[in-house]
Amino acid sequence: MSTTSLQDARPGLAIGVLIGSAVLCAALAMGLRQSMGLFLAPMTAAHAWTASGFAFAIALQVLLNGVSQPILGQVADRIGGRRVVIGGALLQALAVLGMALSDGLPLFTFFAGLLMGIAVSAAGMPIIIASLTRLLPEERRGRATGLGTAGSSFGQFLVVPLVQLGISGFGWQTALLLVAAASLLMIPLALPLNDRPAPPTAGAPREQTARKALSLTFRDPTFWCLFSGFFVCGLHVSFLTVHLPGFVASCHLPAAVGAGALSLIGLFNVAGSLISGELSGRWRRRELLVAIYAARGAVMTAFLLAEKTTATVLLFSAAMGLLWLSTVPPTIALCARNFGTRWLATIFGVVFLGHQIGGFTGAWLGGIVFDRTGSYDMMWVIGILAAAFAALVHLPVRDGPRAAAVPA
Repeated sequence: MSTTSLQDARPGLAIGVLIGSAVLCAALAMGLRQSMGLFLAPMTAAHAWTASGFAFAIALQVLLNGVSQPILGQVADRIGGRRVVIGGALLQALAVLGMALSDGLPLFTFFAGLLMGIAVSAAGMPIIIASLTRLLPEERRGRATGLGTAGSSFGQFLVVPLVQLGISGFGWQTALLLVAAASLLMIPLALPLNDRPAPPTAGAPREQTARKALSLTFRDPTFWCLFSGFFVCGLHVSFLTVHLPGFVASCHLPAAVGAGALSLIGLFNVAGSLISGELSGRWRRRELLVAIYAARGAVMTAFLLAEKTTATVLLFSAAMGLLWLSTVPPTIALCARNFGTRWLATIFGVVFLGHQIGGFTGAWLGGIVFDRTGSYDMMWVIGILAAAFAALVHLPVRDGPRAAAVPA
């Protein structure tokens, strides 16, 4: 059995249409998901919830996203990404609707944590990018992955301010209802992601199973280096996504600066992801990841020591935006190079689990640190130390030629 190529599966489908649909789908998925931090202040004020209580629900979402990602990745490897993304879009609409109607933390945690965590796995960037990677020839994958990641960031840049406008103009509850409706727009965008494996041909050798592929992967030190590095990426991303608006408020800056900071991160990551995608096809991916994480640590250190003004917040957001999801193209390229593309959504899903465990840690720990100390300073120090660790842990990663699959 072999995965169908773009030309074999859909002779009339232009590569531009495929990439464009995937980019827009990833943009909408990421933009809607990254807007959740904007609801922390109005919802905790309306319901008298603690910041850590709200943050736990979002952290649980991040964790369940990671736990369910390999499972849904394997489903996508078997039946195709299109069906999984469509199912995730429907579930996300239901989850956000439930969040809008929740009047207590337990019910909110069920919808925002459990259902939303599964939904964003099904209709999220890993499955969209893995499907796109399989449908394209190898020489186009790095650039397409960079475009998909950049599209996700553009969605953050575009959607987050719109959600903030909705909150300001219509209230947080109506804004959540609009987010639920917007989730359904991912359904038509997912239609070109038809990457179902081709049926086996007579006399073809039996293919490597998912269990065998994972067994070999888990014995490879390169996998655990990538897993650990993505843990740090998730810690940074979730901490800033959930708590940067609150951090801005704690510095007595206008609320619009917090939304603008998240939006600016998304805008600059468009450039960062495109650059990373191009460099993934030209440089060693290992050295690229080392440089990205080291730069993150330097930027966070400079921001911690700087005076907190609107200008420094926006400069920090722009710099972090260049490094935000630029880790994705080299990481997924290393997964494809080392472990093949047949079970790419499954294997990258397990690597992504590390990202989401880190995301759970960053989101929840940020709330705990703020509740207990009244400041985010300790979290900035943790983020800087984590960046140094991630830069070092990628040094042993193997980045040479590797066979794509091993027959079972």
